Amino acid sequence: MIKHATVPEETMQRMLVYLRELDCMLREGKETFSSQELAEILHMNPAQVRKDFSYFGGFGKRGVGYETEAMVRELRAILNLNRTWRIALIGVGNIGSALLKNPELRRQGFDIVLAFDNSPRVIGKRVGGVTVEDVADLAARVQAEKVELAIIATPVEAAPGVADVVIESGIKGILCFAPCQLHVPEGVRVVPVDIPMALGQLVYRLEEQ
Repeated sequence: MIKHATVPEETMQRMLVYLRELDCMLREGKETFSSQELAEILHMNPAQVRKDFSYFGGFGKRGVGYETEAMVRELRAILNLNRTWRIALIGVGNIGSALLKNPELRRQGFDIVLAFDNSPRVIGKRVGGVTVEDVADLAARVQAEKVELAIIATPVEAAPGVADVVIESGIKGILCFAPCQLHVPEGVRVVPVDIPMALGQLVYRLEEQ
């Protein structure tokens, strides 16, 4: 298989978009699709779709198109989503609770197996089938449960300290909802989720129109 380092970052981002849309097609019972159909849904050029797919091999058949289920399998393998990822969630407030109760995460291969908070009102409660534990036990529990990813959904002032503990425990991938820049060592990947910034971009785009 082609190494991801040789594929443009923009292509890898679009592969995630393709997978999301094809997953919707599967639920709707659509067995095949063409690059033209996928491009129209996503407001793209069909040639771009075909070019992106071509980085990873020839999947479609001329005159037939692509088999939706087979393409979903291929994309999940390409994106390293053809397995289950064990996750620790830190911060069981509104966002954290919603994530724990979201069945779509597990369906997509993301299993939140540990949840932590520092509030006595939350510790010991079961949320979405997971018992909330004391954040003081984070490092030991993460190592014991062989957790690979972390989601930080704490208040902004707590996020840097939590990230330090997460990284020291051996986790290399962090999804962070706190609107702050985390300073992490080389080899650790952080993806920020900044909802106010995303809404700001939406408003800006509306004004452009």
